Amino acid sequence: MGKWESKDRLDFARVFCWPHDSLRTSMQTKPTSQREEPSLYTIKAVFILDNDGHRLLAKYYDDTFPSMKEQMAFEKNVFNKTSRTDSEIAFLGGMTIVYKSSIDLFLYVVGSSSENELMLMSVLTCLFESLNHVLRKNVEKRWLLENMDGAFLVLDEIVDGGVILESDPQQVIQKVNFRADDSGLTEHSVAQVLQSAKEQIKWSLLK
Repeated sequence: MGKWESKDRLDFARVFCWPHDSLRTSMQTKPTSQREEPSLYTIKAVFILDNDGHRLLAKYYDDTFPSMKEQMAFEKNVFNKTSRTDSEIAFLGGMTIVYKSSIDLFLYVVGSSSENELMLMSVLTCLFESLNHVLRKNVEKRWLLENMDGAFLVLDEIVDGGVILESDPQQVIQKVNFRADDSGLTEHSVAQVLQSAKEQIKWSLLK
């Protein structure tokens, strides 16, 4: 997939990623302590848990939680805070978390406290709708585990290194299909993706 030029990314951030006061007033009030400046690197993490809080898929884009142990502890705290509520947004440890449940899955997108909730929600919606297509409208644990390679490809098309690349599910699906058909997606590269997924599942089971 071609990388954006730095100017393109900055233009995207100015238009879509930076917070707007008019949008914030309609959302849940945030903690007021030490708000961070807006950043081009909008996403801190994306992860999917099952209905027991076990990790199925996760990607972290900065060093807020540098170790696997810290990541798993954070995911447990997030799950405990969100799994029994009807809200779609939570604030935890200076971070903004938007989430969505589907049958036996919980999908999370994490940003800093300064990030625009609507922008984070657009990423979450894009992730869900793209997975809904890849999983043939079966966004649940069984089908996710059987199509983990496609799920990782979807996520990579939406977020790259913490930068939002795409929030249109149709565009994501087109790019995923192109990559799947591209000769660059070899059997070896698919095996690497599957191995990564197996490692994450192993950690979930050992928790």
